[in-house]
Amino acid sequence: MTHLAYLLPLLPLAGGTVLALLGRRLGEPLAGWLGTGTVLGSFVVACIEYAALLGRHGPGGRTVVQVLWSWIPVAGFQVHVGFLVDPLSMTMVLFVTGISALIHLYSIGYMHGDEDFSKFFVYLNLFVAAMLILVLGDNLLLTFVGWEGVGACSYWLISFWFDRDAAASAGKKAFIYNRVGDVGFLLAMFLVFEKTGSLDYRTIFAHLSNFGPAATTAVVLLLFLAAVGKSAQLPLFPWLADAMEGPTPVSALIHAATMVTSGVYLMCRMNPFLARAHDASLVIASIGVATAFIAGTIGATQQDIKKVLAYSTVSQLGYMFLAVGVHAYIAAIFLMVAHAFYKGLLFLGAGSVIHAMGDEQDLKRMGNLRRYLKLTTVTFGVAWLAISGIPPLSGFWAKGDVLDNAFAFNKGLWAVGLAAAVVTAYYLSRLMALAFFGEERWRKVFPTAQAVAAERAGQADPEVANLLHDGPAPAHHGEGPHGDPHEGPWVMALPLVVLAVLAFFGGALNLPWHPSWDPLGWLSPVFGSRLYAAHLSGTTKWALGVVDSAAALVGLGVAFPLWTRQWHRPQLEPTFLQRGWYIDAAIDTLASHGGQQVAAVAGGPVEQGVIDGAVMGAGRLAALVGGVVRRVQTGYVRQYAVGIVLGAVALLAWMAAQAWR
Repeated sequence: MTHLAYLLPLLPLAGGTVLALLGRRLGEPLAGWLGTGTVLGSFVVACIEYAALLGRHGPGGRTVVQVLWSWIPVAGFQVHVGFLVDPLSMTMVLFVTGISALIHLYSIGYMHGDEDFSKFFVYLNLFVAAMLILVLGDNLLLTFVGWEGVGACSYWLISFWFDRDAAASAGKKAFIYNRVGDVGFLLAMFLVFEKTGSLDYRTIFAHLSNFGPAATTAVVLLLFLAAVGKSAQLPLFPWLADAMEGPTPVSALIHAATMVTSGVYLMCRMNPFLARAHDASLVIASIGVATAFIAGTIGATQQDIKKVLAYSTVSQLGYMFLAVGVHAYIAAIFLMVAHAFYKGLLFLGAGSVIHAMGDEQDLKRMGNLRRYLKLTTVTFGVAWLAISGIPPLSGFWAKGDVLDNAFAFNKGLWAVGLAAAVVTAYYLSRLMALAFFGEERWRKVFPTAQAVAAERAGQADPEVANLLHDGPAPAHHGEGPHGDPHEGPWVMALPLVVLAVLAFFGGALNLPWHPSWDPLGWLSPVFGSRLYAAHLSGTTKWALGVVDSAAALVGLGVAFPLWTRQWHRPQLEPTFLQRGWYIDAAIDTLASHGGQQVAAVAGGPVEQGVIDGAVMGAGRLAALVGGVVRRVQTGYVRQYAVGIVLGAVALLAWMAAQAWR
């Protein structure tokens, strides 16, 4: 059945095309249902392909290449549009289409009433199609097409509400940051082609002997540069927090199922190169674990509920790159899948809160929402415990698998990763306490329109006035009876329940329950057996599991009571952490302000003194030469005759000298 692979990206691509042409005529909610149906269709095809691949045996194993047509037939450079269907690509396809279908369904309710409802689903469909091309491409160039496709779609989606300056700027920022990484991707492709004459994965891997140590390290680091941009690692992660300006379903799609995971996928796909580049692998692991810790500390001080989750994504991606760096590729994919479950649930749960609170995103203006959003509280709570690493939820097993491999590879990396795990449990517990527990601050801050008017007139209660001064009042703070927050429609509730079940039981995907049950074990032929944790004893693994659980409980036990009792603790939110360790400011200073200074110099001394001087100097030189030559052209025949005679004499003298020799 693998001949159906072409339908995987074709269905959402066709859906996006139809919606672009007829979306406004279809209107709401039909346009949303069409977009959701095409992605759901891709998920059904993915399940069929998965079953067919499981049943394959023989010399080819579970790897099938479907070539559709010849794309670039130029002499020795042959590139086909072909899909590589193997355990790695199918694992990616399954969770990309499954999670994306749930996000599409959720969007039908979340985007209700938006004037560009149909356009939103055009972008969502194209985003999913691009991601599927990225993971299915059988060569680096086709992967790069999908890579650029998700970059373009992210720009459209992040800046979807482009009438907001912040959203427009965030879209541009994401686009530019990703272009920095794309330079690494392009240079890596040039180097690979120079060594092998091909960009096809199978051909490249068959000619690894053509790469010396320096070339291998260069390919790995250049591709990692691409991954740093796309998957938001140090120092190119600031764009991901600003990307929260897009609608919440966009945040869920980018952070849980697409785009940011593409860098991890690329490094896993190129694992034969990493196996030959130990130093480069250590660089990847070190940057990954540093990102996990630093992003976690930033997330622990944010007030915007979506920005906390954004930095959480950066941190979790750091864990994935830690796994890649220690060659624990199955652990990286396991965490990627588990992360798709609980991070998708966290963002959709945050969207439910924002929807109920009338677009309010400030955690300090929430509180006690568990009373009004019972389903959201329970499902969000499952995701909170899962990402914190509380057993037996999925995050405990997935993150523990990464930390076990890091422990066997390098104890220093493991120690930093464990510290990041404590921070993870802390900032998610802080979020949970501020949003769903404690006092109802949204009542105190915005009790009525009359109270807001009284505050503006200087007649409000001092406590209310102080809270109101924290920022502008939203247009409204709830959509339920009497202004109380309430749950969204069923299309928003169903994805929460499904993802909560997956986040709870997702750890079963990689647990040795029975020899016949090993869903992620089928990835072994793609990656080989380079697993450091395999050398750990059973006692050591049990001990590490206890330590992981203790780390999660410490973070949870410190943060939850701390932030439930009091919501205002500025001493725990230092400015340098709120400002992201000033990394964004440093990049802005170096790139933006530095670029302006370079432009000022280039537009002044360089442009006027060098470029304009060279052009004007050439003109003056031509005029000078013309003035000298013009004196020779007198118009007198006798002068020309003398010149001819002198020339003839000189020529005869030269010929005589040559004959004399």
